[in-house]
Amino acid sequence: MRLIHLVHGNSMGGAQRYALDVCRHYASTGHDVCAMTRDARAVDDPFAEAGIPLLHAPLRDYPDFFSSVILKRELQASPRGETVVHVHRYRDALTAILARKMARRPDVRIVITRHISEPGIDNPLRRCIYRRVDAHIFVSEFARREFLSTWPEGRYPFDPARMHVAYNSRNISGAPTPEPARGAITAMYHGTLRPGKGLSTLIRSMALTRPSRMRLRIAGQGDPGYCDELRRLAISLGVMDSIDWVRDAADPATLIPTCHFGVLPSREPEAFGMANLEYMATGRPQICTFNGAQPEYLTPGVEALRVEPDDPEALAEAMLRLAADPALRRSMGAAAARRYTESLAWDSFIVRLDAIYGLTREAPAPTKHATPNTIPS
Repeated sequence: MRLIHLVHGNSMGGAQRYALDVCRHYASTGHDVCAMTRDARAVDDPFAEAGIPLLHAPLRDYPDFFSSVILKRELQASPRGETVVHVHRYRDALTAILARKMARRPDVRIVITRHISEPGIDNPLRRCIYRRVDAHIFVSEFARREFLSTWPEGRYPFDPARMHVAYNSRNISGAPTPEPARGAITAMYHGTLRPGKGLSTLIRSMALTRPSRMRLRIAGQGDPGYCDELRRLAISLGVMDSIDWVRDAADPATLIPTCHFGVLPSREPEAFGMANLEYMATGRPQICTFNGAQPEYLTPGVEALRVEPDDPEALAEAMLRLAADPALRRSMGAAAARRYTESLAWDSFIVRLDAIYGLTREAPAPTKHATPNTIPS
């Protein structure tokens, strides 16, 4: 197979790490893989370190004919019947559709992974894109429902048989890790630093946990102005000395073994929390909101403690509870690791992606409606 990933963005977020893991896997199993990026060093370096060849294109908002021309040349040189273009935004899907047409390569398969939970857009251009994409992957049943909510009567402008739910996974090596043997109890948030992630609530909760001497690690990057706003809040509340800020970790998930539990108090609905998955794989309990897809892969009180968004008092109470109870942390961490292994592990994800790519004889049937805590087959 010739696999070309169109990787937008200028930093390594969840979609970019997803693409990197997928590219690394298929390259390691003998397929011809490359990634098309914006020539952003923060994205290019991890792909280059993994040995993934790079192409560069603007990958702008549509119409982006220049990127289509660059991709067209690659498609013309790719083997017939064995080429897949994988994108992560519908605007990049249009780039791939135009390139396929210009290259006169109707055999090229275009796949999109939908990482967000928003309704579909019902206009002529989007309907055209939806119809011409060969496989739409939604990272949760919640994300699929949100997308289809635009057409409540089921009159879809595309073939629903091309829609699939495939939960995110990470190609993480090794077994769950034990807690740090020494040092203060450490809670950790990792991911993009932006307002919708509930970080101001998290910092306010730290002011309520001050007598416990708990520490908080915030790992990730974001808009400098917003990051300065968070630091000013921490200073005003007198908790700046209790927070470790990590901005330069190549993969913040690698820091999870140095913490005792994760905290993900998102204010916005999550299509699928990649950070949720990473804490599970590492055998860590977590505290999180359940305002999106979380009920599909986490059970309150089993793998995670549930809190409501924008409630620093409840969040502080949950953090103190985990900090004071090592037995609870161990039992919840073990349950999280089991759930990851049984339902969300990389091998299961790849079996599903192989079928969607057409590497196995039959592509998976569209996923039926999933109830909470049920993993679609």
